[in-house]
Amino acid sequence: MSEERALAALDAAGIEYRVVRHGRVRSLAEAAAARGIAPRALLKSIVVRRADDDFLFVLVPGDREISWPKLRALLGVNRISMPDADTALAVTGYERGTITPFGSTRAWPVVVDEAVVGQEISLGAGAHGVGVVVQADDAIRALDARVADISDEPATHDQTATN
Repeated sequence: MSEERALAALDAAGIEYRVVRHGRVRSLAEAAAARGIAPRALLKSIVVRRADDDFLFVLVPGDREISWPKLRALLGVNRISMPDADTALAVTGYERGTITPFGSTRAWPVVVDEAVVGQEISLGAGAHGVGVVVQADDAIRALDARVADISDEPATHDQTATN
């Protein structure tokens, strides 16, 4: 089972964590409330494709979104994309909504947004309705993650476009 794989990877890394179980949720805000944390502490684990058979995990706070220009500049590429759900499952072993770099079937590189450094965070744990709470710095060290400014505040829908 995917949950056991994620928890075994955390154990193997020697990271202290707390498992939080809740029912299925329909949104990040609902998941954060179910885990008793602020949305910013719930990290989105996003699989990104750099090239054929070249992926990475991008972890950003729940109240922020990936800045694609910043991420492309950091990676030194002109084009990156998000794979479809079937590809994400194939390259990580996890369904969308359960993805975590811990216990992935392949150890892809990890980039973490700098906003989480020094914080307590929650990540998916390989199964719907299951998360883990860890210290971000412990996770960053265990994953040998690259820390960078890769996110922005979400755009609001009432902003006017500028040319």
